Amino acid sequence: MQQLNITYDDAIENSITQLTDLLQQDYALSKRAIALLLIQEDNDMIERVRNREGDNFTYIEKIIERTKETYDKPLNYIISLLRQRTVEDITTKVVSKNKKNNTNISEFVSRLTMNPITGIPILLIILYYGLYQFVGVFGAGTVVDFLEANIFEAYINPWVNNIVSSYIPWAWLQDLLANEYGIITMGVRYAIAIILPIVGTFFLVFSIIEDSGYLPRLAMLVDIVFKKIGLNGRAVIPMTLGFGCDTMATMVSRTLETKRERTISTLLLALAIPCSAQLGVILALLSGSSKTMAVWVIFITFIFLFIGYLTSKIIPGDKPSFYMEVPPLRLPKLSNVLSKTYARMQWYLAEVMPLFIFASVLIWFGNITGLFGIIITAMGPIVNLIGLPDQAAEAFIFGFFRRDFGAAGLYDLQMSGALSPRQLVVAAATLTLFVPCVAQFTMMIKERGTKTGIAMAAFIFPFAFIAGFVLNWILVVTGVLA
Repeated sequence: MQQLNITYDDAIENSITQLTDLLQQDYALSKRAIALLLIQEDNDMIERVRNREGDNFTYIEKIIERTKETYDKPLNYIISLLRQRTVEDITTKVVSKNKKNNTNISEFVSRLTMNPITGIPILLIILYYGLYQFVGVFGAGTVVDFLEANIFEAYINPWVNNIVSSYIPWAWLQDLLANEYGIITMGVRYAIAIILPIVGTFFLVFSIIEDSGYLPRLAMLVDIVFKKIGLNGRAVIPMTLGFGCDTMATMVSRTLETKRERTISTLLLALAIPCSAQLGVILALLSGSSKTMAVWVIFITFIFLFIGYLTSKIIPGDKPSFYMEVPPLRLPKLSNVLSKTYARMQWYLAEVMPLFIFASVLIWFGNITGLFGIIITAMGPIVNLIGLPDQAAEAFIFGFFRRDFGAAGLYDLQMSGALSPRQLVVAAATLTLFVPCVAQFTMMIKERGTKTGIAMAAFIFPFAFIAGFVLNWILVVTGVLA
């Protein structure tokens, strides 16, 4: 087999030669490969070479900086373009393409999705039918109503309460398993009857979008807007994944090129991106009125862009560059969609069910010790300040264990008729912005460091209630919602 040797332009080749001469230590890769990684400023390789080369690294840095000054674009972009041209030269010699009508149609639709004039309406249609109608109305409405009202409330919860009261004489153990905050009657009910249908329908929609090749096109579409908030189109991947699970998306944010981008994306994920279960419950709460839904969407979008813009001005760093290979647009393959959805549902059941049970135990412990009541009483004035009743404090406490757990608590509150349309929007917006759940908070500390993670949480907690106060004031003054 003939080895493929890619030759770059003179400036890059000269730099590679100088760097390979300076590298004195042995590495697992060839010195040419090490030099290319250094020129592209690969963080791991730069750190490794700095530690192993000693004084030589000063000269290595000077060569990298001199090479960067030769070009007006990032070196990793320049090198990728040169590699792509080599690949294209090879493929044109050995590959022949038969153009078909369906390919032309695919390319035409692909261009439509990336053109702002047509791409934005296409995105809105996908959001309306994919998220609002399918996840919000069908998943969080029809399916949740059936499971909760016809299964749990009609049969399972009364049966569990009856069994527990008949065979268990200790009140504290009865409350642990059943009644208002029991592991089965609340923890399992929330996870299976409220959250599981929402997560399932969301994962199905997300798998369809993912398998169609639409995500890279969405990245191209939002690149201009994202650059205003210190990110680029590539950040649409962790942001979109955040609508599935913010914890997973925080981990995926490590794929962004600079520390500045990773910090901004982590903050925005923790602040303004609701996870699939939380989003689904909120869609279910607001789906009864297009006006409440519109207010929530506009407000959260404004917060996302406003905080992103401010953060990009505060955190120093170069403006991000962006390039991405766009795969062909295709009809989603049913087997791929189903396998991805099934795998994610398995992850949900294995990851989330224990957390719901654990949260139920913590709430039960808080009840029997009185700690839970003290915290709710302490939060009463805070939720009153944003126009909500005292009972809403429970939803925010639930939300710290898991965001979707808090949203499910809000769902219970709304179903009891305790919230007006205005209060519902304020509660949904504030809970969306509220501090990240325990799992995401842990991942923030792991990925961004303890100081940064704690600083973000310390900012988000008061900001969520300040934003809720402002939203409530605007709605009261303007009379948009009663």
